[in-house]
Amino acid sequence: MTTIRYPQKPPAQPPKPQQLTGKDRDLPGLWMTHDPAIYYDAERDYYYIYSTGAVCKRSKDLLHWESLGKVVSAPPAESMEWTKSDDIWAPDIVKVNQEYRLYCSNSSWGVRQSCIFLAVSDSPEGPFIPRDCVLKTSDALPVNGIDANIIEDAATGEQYMLYGSFWGGCHILRLHKETGLAAEDGIGTCLARRPAWTDCSIEGPYMIYHPDTQYYYLFVSYGSLKSDYNIRIGRSRKITGPFYDYHGRDLADTNDDDNTTGLMISCGYRWLDGTPYMAPGHNSVLLDTDGRMFLVSHIREMNFRNEPEPSTMQIRQLYLTPDDWLIAAAQPYAGESLQPVEETDLLGDYERISLTPTIPQGIMCAHPFRLMPDGRMECCSIVGTWKQTDSHTFTLSYGNITETLIVSPAWDHELGCPTLMLSGLSSKGICTWYKKVTC
Repeated sequence: MTTIRYPQKPPAQPPKPQQLTGKDRDLPGLWMTHDPAIYYDAERDYYYIYSTGAVCKRSKDLLHWESLGKVVSAPPAESMEWTKSDDIWAPDIVKVNQEYRLYCSNSSWGVRQSCIFLAVSDSPEGPFIPRDCVLKTSDALPVNGIDANIIEDAATGEQYMLYGSFWGGCHILRLHKETGLAAEDGIGTCLARRPAWTDCSIEGPYMIYHPDTQYYYLFVSYGSLKSDYNIRIGRSRKITGPFYDYHGRDLADTNDDDNTTGLMISCGYRWLDGTPYMAPGHNSVLLDTDGRMFLVSHIREMNFRNEPEPSTMQIRQLYLTPDDWLIAAAQPYAGESLQPVEETDLLGDYERISLTPTIPQGIMCAHPFRLMPDGRMECCSIVGTWKQTDSHTFTLSYGNITETLIVSPAWDHELGCPTLMLSGLSSKGICTWYKKVTC
């Protein structure tokens, strides 16, 4: 008899808004939680999300969220004079001593006349008071000064700001930790970029350091946020790179003629039932106090009709593979945790999605898969073997390919019932998602 503890049904979201304007940023539920930056504050024991529009939400469990509204009233005058805009995009937060620092982008769509400014508060809930501009860019520079993310060097304690969108790629710039402002002249070091035939579409850099693997992991979003956004990662032993993907390719090398540079861990997807999604991107990452990791990104319901489509937010657990790569869970988080699973629990029919890079990045659709007794597997016309390697990990072998899969209980968000999910990485550097057909 199974002893698996499945998660309960997560809270329902309010109906999708049908009419949007350019300033609709604080909508009910998770709608328009765009460019979400996750933060946990130990003093208040709350998780916080900061999103475009300078809107803040908080939660005790990463499932139930309440909006605290706008926490920055306006960019500083210097910034607005530079950009001719009062819009605030993509905040990211860091705490230095007792000061909470929110790094915000001030810009307009499709231009490089941008500014990243610093706002400060004595509370993660604000209000944050603008202090100064950290970086200003223009068409005279090859970079765009938006999408800030702050990280510290694990060895030296030096603080850095990642930033960048399209054009010249994503960069890293050293900061004065005391002031929170730039500690070097210029635009910093390029960590990731894309070739011109892709319209140079890359943005939303985010970096974490994992103390167990001693790697820095760089997350970037490829493509357009309205169509083929997808999330790729590389890793490095140094905070300033270079960052290499699964096949040892530098994310800053524009020699990418087949759109395969970077390990793609999330893209548009479609299970056999339910709502299809497209354009996951501009993510942040939480390394929680219990060691679990979470990928937070905005995403849209699939809509290629050139109609306004509001973004929403998804949270997925991240798992470490045996070779120290990060992969995303096959289903959004519902409160589940890894636990021992018996071989008999694994037997049965599944839906499988292969997160395969394409040109352009398409919606990856599910296909049938089956785990059978005696270590056999079938996937359409493909036959192979499977073997459990520990309490929640097993491998598949077919042809010359091996997949390592992490098993977890989950909530099937399409069919509305508990299930098992499998989240994997193949020896070809392709991530895979599975969910068991249980209802």
